Amino acid sequence: MPSIIGHAAVGLAASLAVPPQSRSWRVVALAATCSVLPDLDTIGFWYGIPYDHWLGHRGFLHGHPFALAAGILAAWLAKPCPARRMQWLALAALFTLCTASHGLLDAATSGGLGIAFFSPFSGHRFFLPWRPIAVAPLNPARMLSPWGVRVLASELIWVEVPALCIALALWASHRWRQRVGFHNRATNTRRAAGHSP
Repeated sequence: MPSIIGHAAVGLAASLAVPPQSRSWRVVALAATCSVLPDLDTIGFWYGIPYDHWLGHRGFLHGHPFALAAGILAAWLAKPCPARRMQWLALAALFTLCTASHGLLDAATSGGLGIAFFSPFSGHRFFLPWRPIAVAPLNPARMLSPWGVRVLASELIWVEVPALCIALALWASHRWRQRVGFHNRATNTRRAAGHSP
């Protein structure tokens, strides 16, 4: 798995897909939380749940059915205006994708077991054909070791830099839309006042 830093970076970048007027601290926090949420299954190691169990690491909580459930719950917690159903659906889709991104990133790592994308309906575990991301140690203390440094360097290339590029592209897109909208409103105001554009 990538580290919590890598997963959170994806959620933070994805939260910028929400228009500024609808993006609150709660939406940003929920997007980041959803992107790291599946790793709660590491608690199972403390209780003797085997890695390859359906409740084990990279099992049910890393699957798409859980991602959908988490996305719907997170959209409800975001408390958008109930009269704007499309906004709620868009947030549910965003949070679902943030949660699902965790399993997809883990499937692109160089170690561990595969991801049970369809758990609990199927226990089969998958990896992506291309696996460039160095797998992070399950013990957080080992992130300070040479292995951890290699993981962070790998994440910087394959996760954080692409997430930053996506975030900048989304920010620029919103800025451009705001400017176009302002220009159109100004033009319409001049026309309504009887002036030429």
